Amino acid sequence: MKAFVNPLAHWMGRSIGARIVGVFLGLLLIVQIASFTAISASLGQHARSGLPGQLTVGERVLQSLLQQRAQKLTEGARLLAADYGFRSALLSNDALTIGSVLENHGARIGATESALLTTDFTLRAASGRDTRELAPVIQRLAAGASASGAASEIAMLAGRPHQVVLVPVKAPVMVGWVLMGFPLDAHLAADMKGLSALNMTLLTRDGATSPWSAALTSLSPELAEGLARQTWPAQMAEASGMRSVDLDHEEFGVRAQWLTPVPQASDAITGKNGAAVLALVSLSIDEAVRPPRDLQISLLVITLLGFAVFVAGSTLTARRMTTPLRELSAAAERLGGGDYTTPISGQARHDEIGHLAQAFEHMRINVGEKQEQILKLAYWDSLTALPNRVKFRDAVGEAIAQAQAGGHTVAVLMLDLDRFKHVNDVLGYRFGDMLLKGVAERLANQIVRDGDMVARLGGDEFAVLLRRGDEALAASVAQRIALAFDEPLKLEEHTVDMGAGIGMACWPAHATDADTLLSHAEVAMYAAKRRTEGPLMYDASIDAASAQTLSLLTELRHAVEHGELRLYLQPKLELDSGVVAGAETLVRWKHPTRGLVPPMEFIPFAEQTGFIRTLTMWVFEEAARHWLMLYAEGMPMRLSVNLSTRDLLDQDLPAKFDALLVKHRVPAEAFCLEITESAIMDDPQRALATLNKLSGLGFKLSIDDFGTGYSSLAYLKRLPVDELKIDKSFVMSMEKDLEDAKIVRSTIDLAHNLGLTVVAEGVENAKVWELLRELDCDEAQGYHMGKPMPADEFRNWSMSWMARQKPGQYSASAFMLH
Repeated sequence: MKAFVNPLAHWMGRSIGARIVGVFLGLLLIVQIASFTAISASLGQHARSGLPGQLTVGERVLQSLLQQRAQKLTEGARLLAADYGFRSALLSNDALTIGSVLENHGARIGATESALLTTDFTLRAASGRDTRELAPVIQRLAAGASASGAASEIAMLAGRPHQVVLVPVKAPVMVGWVLMGFPLDAHLAADMKGLSALNMTLLTRDGATSPWSAALTSLSPELAEGLARQTWPAQMAEASGMRSVDLDHEEFGVRAQWLTPVPQASDAITGKNGAAVLALVSLSIDEAVRPPRDLQISLLVITLLGFAVFVAGSTLTARRMTTPLRELSAAAERLGGGDYTTPISGQARHDEIGHLAQAFEHMRINVGEKQEQILKLAYWDSLTALPNRVKFRDAVGEAIAQAQAGGHTVAVLMLDLDRFKHVNDVLGYRFGDMLLKGVAERLANQIVRDGDMVARLGGDEFAVLLRRGDEALAASVAQRIALAFDEPLKLEEHTVDMGAGIGMACWPAHATDADTLLSHAEVAMYAAKRRTEGPLMYDASIDAASAQTLSLLTELRHAVEHGELRLYLQPKLELDSGVVAGAETLVRWKHPTRGLVPPMEFIPFAEQTGFIRTLTMWVFEEAARHWLMLYAEGMPMRLSVNLSTRDLLDQDLPAKFDALLVKHRVPAEAFCLEITESAIMDDPQRALATLNKLSGLGFKLSIDDFGTGYSSLAYLKRLPVDELKIDKSFVMSMEKDLEDAKIVRSTIDLAHNLGLTVVAEGVENAKVWELLRELDCDEAQGYHMGKPMPADEFRNWSMSWMARQKPGQYSASAFMLH
């Protein structure tokens, strides 16, 4: 592992366990966030609701501090008044001495302002400062001192807030009053902060119109200046002296208190200067609503512990779920790899995973059984229980590989039963199956060596593998099999004579690989069937046409792929009107070097090799394309397409035709499909199934070359055909041969009685045309009306033909050879 992040991200993105852990942690995180939010909101709300009370308490603390300070300062002033030296100077009535004593003693106790008043509160001496500011202060203190014997107040002196006290001087009787002023300093703010955790700010102004300024504060200068810029109206206080009010600013809750007399509206009229001191008790709202740090730490610790517990718990839960799921995943991979023997674990659980494991176990068993069946179907013949072609081919290849290593030879025998189709046709398929089982049993009895194999390749073909066999052993075994087949096989109450064409080939004398060895054995088998001279060993002379055959097949494929095939049409006309009713589609091969290749040189070969299916599809698609052209030019007609035996045995043929109809948007009614009797009788059941599907799609069906086969009328009645096409061998000579004329007449009457239309092919003169009209034949086709012609020329021929006809006048003389 080169890095941790990528595997972790992969695990989180792919693992259901990681998703479970993530869900648990996500839920915990949501709960913790909700809890913290609720606690913060509750604490904040509580703090906000308690803020006015805190400020009120702070105001009281400030008042208490000022009172304590006033008492302390009063005691200091009383000490001065009781001082012997001071009283001696007072009795000497020496003003300079009195002033010096006041200044020295005041400095000693921290007073910046000192004065001596007479008993009637007249100023006698002062510490030397401008005494004009003292007059209003003395006037206010005199009333309180007269009543209580002492007085104090906050006043602005020399531009600073002072706490001024007034005490009597007795010697021993009252001889005057001592006034002392003490500036308010930072100690007051510090004491306020320490006792109440509140901030205190003293705002001062020199006159009623002067701005406020911060004289003393425990806040930062910026915040104090912000408070000084606020408006503090005189109506905030009551006449009794101390007035409090709550002011919510952006950052602080503030309670204000006038420390000097409240300004009155009449001050401007009476000439009072309006100097004042305003005390502000404040508390930061953000700090008040912020949860305590210890609470934050506690919540963080609880959250981390919760995360640890949830991670452990959810991991265990996820592991309990994902471990069996991984086991099931591994089991699924084993099943996908073909291991159907290992049981599925986890079936003992009683939860959903246990049910899933049980379902997997049932699936393992069922798939294993199905796989065994598939393998059996793939490699074994279900009827005879012998190996099939695929397994036999693999066995031949394996035998050749072993022979190469061991230095010995391999022989293959191939058999094709004689008259097997006749048994099927006469006795039925059940007896045919019984015959195949009997043959398989006899062949197995002839092979006694271990390692040799008997197989059914398909149909009535069998094969024998001799793993250590040369030509002599192969000939001996083949002769023994031929002798075994001389004895008739009893099938219930029937006795069936058997025979087979047997071909042989050996490796390495006749082939270099398994496929070639099987092919050469098959060539020898068919040659043996043709010669009927017993088992035959492969020889190159009997396969001289193989290269030519292979070349022809290659050229045919090339012709289809490179457009060398041509579509020809031969017209079909209505006998009673002469109208062009349709045309039969034919294929021609224009070879690039050999020119136009006759159909008989490649059509039979295409039927033998199965390539006829490709040709049929080519013809059908070309016919659909040309039908659209004819339809567009106002010549709708039905085009006939010939089907071979291999076409009829192709169960997918109807679907292929239907797909082409959809592709070219052509109706099925535009086509007539022509089938020979022999093509139907090769495998009647499969042919009938294919014909029923084609008829259901809407195709018209026609029996071609009728009369040359050997089908019964009862079977003809079962076919879903619409038309009979009389073979040209009867039509061409009917004008001279009365027997042929009778056959044609009978066929026409039979078809009409069955509700079928009749087409006569091979009409090569006007007399035959007239005879057919007299016999009420429906349509005719032949060289007398038109030879097969290229599809592009057919349109011009049709228009020319119809142009030469006169309505209501159709006769044989109107037909011209094309």
